[in-house]
Amino acid sequence: MHIKTLFCLFFFIFSFSIAQTYEIQYISSYNGKILAEQSPTLVWVNEKENFILTDKIKEQKNDYPFEITKVEKPSNILTSYAFLQSGEIVSTSDIESINKQTFQYTDETKKILGYRCKKAITIINSNTIEVWYTHDLKIKGGPSSIGQNLGLVLEIEKNKNSIITATTIKKVKHTIINNIIKGSANPIDPLSYKDLLWKSRFTILKVFENETINFSDESKSDENIKRFANGTIILKKVKFPKITDSDHLFVELKQKSNGDAYDRTGTVFFIPQDKSLSFFDGLEKGIKTLPYYENGNGKLYYGNISTENYTPTVEIMRFFTPFGIDKFNHIQIKGKDWQTLTPYRQEITELASSLSEKELWIGTFIANYDKGGHKVSLEITIHESDPQLNKHNKVIPLFNTLNIMEMAGQDYSTMFNNDKGLFMEFTLRKDLKDAQLRYITTGHGGWSNGDEFIPKINSIFLDHTMVFSFLPWRTDCGSYRLYNPASGNFSDGLSSSDLSRSNWCPGTTTNPNFIPLGNVKAGKHTIQIKIPQGDSEGTSFSSWNISGVLLGSE
Repeated sequence: MHIKTLFCLFFFIFSFSIAQTYEIQYISSYNGKILAEQSPTLVWVNEKENFILTDKIKEQKNDYPFEITKVEKPSNILTSYAFLQSGEIVSTSDIESINKQTFQYTDETKKILGYRCKKAITIINSNTIEVWYTHDLKIKGGPSSIGQNLGLVLEIEKNKNSIITATTIKKVKHTIINNIIKGSANPIDPLSYKDLLWKSRFTILKVFENETINFSDESKSDENIKRFANGTIILKKVKFPKITDSDHLFVELKQKSNGDAYDRTGTVFFIPQDKSLSFFDGLEKGIKTLPYYENGNGKLYYGNISTENYTPTVEIMRFFTPFGIDKFNHIQIKGKDWQTLTPYRQEITELASSLSEKELWIGTFIANYDKGGHKVSLEITIHESDPQLNKHNKVIPLFNTLNIMEMAGQDYSTMFNNDKGLFMEFTLRKDLKDAQLRYITTGHGGWSNGDEFIPKINSIFLDHTMVFSFLPWRTDCGSYRLYNPASGNFSDGLSSSDLSRSNWCPGTTTNPNFIPLGNVKAGKHTIQIKIPQGDSEGTSFSSWNISGVLLGSE
């Protein structure tokens, strides 16, 4: 009887020790300061498994997406669960990463929460990671995959400034993990898992997917995409959600040649329809239905400037195609491995107030005369982040001289061939605080004396007073040689795509300039742009594509 009692007592103690689970809470800090508004990391660990989550996930008060990590012992199989939205769970498993970790062991010790800890050091992606772990509890685990084989990790310090450290350890009889990980998870490969989790963290507005922009009478509109100017312009109506002050906006376009071998001007734009006339009217009914600007040189420039009854297109991003990327990669040069796609990505948060909760025509134009033309994909992404400083709540389009309807009769912007340049009046209904001019400019004229290759000062005048003057010029074009397989090579050893240009390079975007204007009072104002445009030579001429949007807070 006595022996049987001892055996039962031993079995109970042994079983309890195997099943004992600890709940450990960790707090993150940076440069000695605890990170504000964090949800502490939570770890449930015993000899069989280790779950890594957060307090908010435990309380089931977390927002989507969120992630839970499970580590099985002693196999060290790491399984990640991504909860993308209600009812949508994906998972992926890794059987190698933990066992591959290597450490430099040290003799340093310290106590954390009363437990004696040792220090080990590892380097991950050039980051020095110090891991403090204990053997006192005779279990292995921690707040991340790092150091799972060392012992119970109670602190991880990265680069001497970022720390996650245990603040409480307590025994629990059971966890509620089965109440959280419920329903089936779709197992996928690690790269697909990371991609889905990443993309679930922001809003993606798909505009175009592998669409052709070319020059052909056969280019026709369909129920999804409208095509104008013989296919050189494509449009799609996009509905934007509410965009808050804490959101960041990005536009991303991917382009490759589908037959055209040359560097071409491209633009992504939207069409305001806040007045009786819009650029869409010009597309449907002809460019001459739009208001025109004249500077005294005998030409009429249609659709370029804002008037009482017309708002020009707003340029989201200007880009320039490289020489024949992908389609002409068969042109071989020793030591050159050509890129197959040109990515253009740019932040456009400053335009958010003009997009929020609106349904707008979003368009892309590439100037070309090729039946194959180009292939493009376009998306706009909205990322919730920290509130923006100096957030503008007003976007006022003023001018856009880029001749988007070039292949439908819109003239090149040659209005800078006299001192008047571009001059216009506009009216503010309310005072505009901290006003800026979002100004994009590029010079064109592709021969030796053309403004594409001759630096020219741009001067901006507000109410007849110069507020800004600068020389828009790019000297880094040679950095993009691998995007330009069809670029011509010259006897001096240079390629055409190497040459410096008036604020653009083949295969790049042109960044806007943000010109501070101070506080601008309500009422009538004038704005003028002067550029010393070069003279024509025979049939060759220069032009300047400029666009301007007034930003500020009312």
